[in-house]
Amino acid sequence: MFRRLPVSHHTNSSAAGGRTGVWLIGARGSVATTAVAGCAALAAGLQPPTGLVTETEEFAASGLPALPSLVFGGHDTAGTPLPKRAEELAAQGVLPHWLPAAVTAELAAAEARIRPGGPLPGDGRSRTELIEAFAADMREFTESTGVARTVVVNVASTEPLPAAGVWPASSLYAAAALRAGCGYVNFTPSTGMHLPELAQQAAASGLPYAGRDGKTGQTLLRAVLAPMFRQRALAVRAWSGTNLLGGGDGAALADPAAAAAKNAGKARVLADNLGTVPEGEVHIDEVPALGDWKTAWDHVVFDGFLGTRMVLQTIWQGCDSALAAPLVLDLVRLTARALERGLSGPRPELGFYFKDPDGATSSLAEQYAALLAFADRLASPAPGEGEGR
Repeated sequence: MFRRLPVSHHTNSSAAGGRTGVWLIGARGSVATTAVAGCAALAAGLQPPTGLVTETEEFAASGLPALPSLVFGGHDTAGTPLPKRAEELAAQGVLPHWLPAAVTAELAAAEARIRPGGPLPGDGRSRTELIEAFAADMREFTESTGVARTVVVNVASTEPLPAAGVWPASSLYAAAALRAGCGYVNFTPSTGMHLPELAQQAAASGLPYAGRDGKTGQTLLRAVLAPMFRQRALAVRAWSGTNLLGGGDGAALADPAAAAAKNAGKARVLADNLGTVPEGEVHIDEVPALGDWKTAWDHVVFDGFLGTRMVLQTIWQGCDSALAAPLVLDLVRLTARALERGLSGPRPELGFYFKDPDGATSSLAEQYAALLAFADRLASPAPGEGEGR
């Protein structure tokens, strides 16, 4: 019924290193559902790996886990099962209409491994009890599936910035990942591992982690255009933007506090690449009718030779989950390989994927060069070579 595509011949570590667990925070959300369904489709050869940087030739010798070796589970507070979520996304045009039926077994298997998240209103458990409960779920997943290692990925809705002394849910999950011995990726703007109280634990854990806020659309374009202005000595006077989006992300970002957390990463990209912060703001407007689709407009005012005032306008229209899901799979594979190699601490080499990366440049070209160097480092070590940091 479906045309089977050639399977990647990239060298991978799945035979020697076993399967890799992927524990998704927000496991029934649009991004998670698209990642699980997409991985199953690619593993079966039903679709090409468009959008997966780790499936390009530059990563062929990096020893990354093969896509068929990924095993999914996770936490979520929502109740809609993954097969049903996939059908909903297919109805919106996010997934091919035939895909949910083609990968229903894989979706059902992942659904069976999803555990209740939290904390929900009225949950009286202490911070320590919540962290231990989440960590126990992660450990049970690793042990029951027999995976060699697990990477926790936060793809839940954006949280507002927490008040001083408050541990948001994203940080509870991050602490649980450390306790369970898992690699960690924060694909959201939420606090996660960036809570000051977690810094010492993270440093002592010996685990790799990366984040935050996946760079999928408007900010990706800004990361390309901003260096152009600076390298051509063109003075940017104002850079304004508007985002229209629906779905769960649109609902979450309708909260001004959550939108502020999101916009912090967008502003950093301009500040890093321009060397200054131009006038202008980014506005985020919820449009429920758009579903998982989003439109982003940018309006850039700049001065040229002799002060000639000029304008650049861009329009980005995309499907958020289809943009994000391949990046999630890339990050899982890279973090899992770093975990296998014994690399620990923040991985600035993965800044290519984030708006607000850990201690890395925001120049996309420099980030890509760092990522390729990391790919070389992840290649199987020569005999006698130490792993190190």
